Amino acid sequence: MLFPMPKNRSTRLLLMAACVSLLTACAATQDGRSSGFVESWSARNQAALVEANLLPQPSAYEIKYFQWVDRDRQREVLAKLYLPPASSRREPVPLVIFSHGMGGSREGYSYLGANWAARGYASLHVQHAGSDSSLWSGNPINMVSRLQSAANETEAVNRVRDLGFALDAVLADPQLAGVIDPARILAAGHSYGANTALLAAGAEFSRPQGNLTYRDSRVLGAVIISAPPFHGETDPESVVRTIGIPTLHITATGDEIKIPGYLSDYQDRLRVFNATGGTRKTLVAFRDGSHSMFTDRLGAGGRDLNPLVKVATIDLTLAFFEEILGGTKGCLALRSAGYENLLARFESEPRFASLVESDCVAKAWMAALRRPAE
Repeated sequence: MLFPMPKNRSTRLLLMAACVSLLTACAATQDGRSSGFVESWSARNQAALVEANLLPQPSAYEIKYFQWVDRDRQREVLAKLYLPPASSRREPVPLVIFSHGMGGSREGYSYLGANWAARGYASLHVQHAGSDSSLWSGNPINMVSRLQSAANETEAVNRVRDLGFALDAVLADPQLAGVIDPARILAAGHSYGANTALLAAGAEFSRPQGNLTYRDSRVLGAVIISAPPFHGETDPESVVRTIGIPTLHITATGDEIKIPGYLSDYQDRLRVFNATGGTRKTLVAFRDGSHSMFTDRLGAGGRDLNPLVKVATIDLTLAFFEEILGGTKGCLALRSAGYENLLARFESEPRFASLVESDCVAKAWMAALRRPAE
C-alpha cells in the first residue's frame, strides 16, 4: 500500500479539498489523450519546457503511441514511446521503461523521455489505469475512495505487471523489430512510480504464504526518483533489501508528500536508499526543491531552481545509463562534481579513490586526443 487514508470525516474532507486542488497539475485525461482543460494545461507545460530549453529539437527524437489490452487481466495499458530518430539508429537501442506517479499519465515526464531519446535511449512511458489521471475526473465527493483504491496492494501489483506487459508488447511489435535491444533494459519511476520500479528491480513483499516478488529479470538497473517507503508493510525497509541490481536514487531536501493524514519527507527517501540492497547504488539529493519538481511542471520547487535540477537530473541519469550499460566506472561521480552548488548530498557505492580511476575520465582523455588540433 502506498499510503494510509485518514478515517476521521473532517480530515477526509480536508483531503478531498487538497486533492481537488491538484486538478491544476493534471496533464492528461483518463486515456492519456488530451482534451479541453487538460489539453490546454499540457500544451502550456510543453511550451514552458521548450522556452526553458529543456526539450530537444523535435527532429532529435520520435514519438509513438500504443493502446494495448492485457487480456489475462482484462486491463487496458496505454504507453508513449520516445525513440532516437531513425537516421541516428545504427544498431538496436537500449530502453528505459518509465512509471508515473499517482494521478499521472503517459504524457508526463516528457523532459526525461525526450532528452533520453535524443541521447540514444528509447523511453517507454506506461500509463497505469486506476492510479492515473482518471483519479481527478468524476465526482469530487468520491475522490478519497478513488485514492484509497489506487493506493492498495492490488493496484501496486497491477502497476508492476503493466511494466512487464508493456515491455513484452513493445519487444514483440513487428514495426519495432531490430529497434530495441532486449539485452539493455532499465526501469525508472517517480513517487508511486518509483515504488513500481523498485518492485520490477526485485523488491519483495513478505506474506504468510511466502515472499511475493515481481522482479523482471530483463531490468539491469533502476532510477528511483522520490520513492516513498512501502507503507502498510510490517517492515517496509525489508521490502527493498532483496534488490540486487544497480540503483540511482534521486531526491531533494524539500521532497515532501504532504496531504491531510499523511506525510512522507526527505528522511523517508534516505531510509529507502539506505535499505535498498545491491552493491552498486547511488544517492543524489538536491538542496531544497519539492516532490513535484521532478515532473514536467516548471514552477514546483522554485522557478529558478526547478530548471537547473531538471538539467542535472537529465545529465546524471544519462551518466548512470553509461555506467550500467556501457560498463564505464565513475561517470556519476565525475558528472556530479559539476553540480556541487545544487547538491546537498552525493553518495555512491562503490567509491573510487580518485577521479583517475574513472573510466569516464579515461574515455574523455582518449576523445580529446582524437580531436584534430585547432
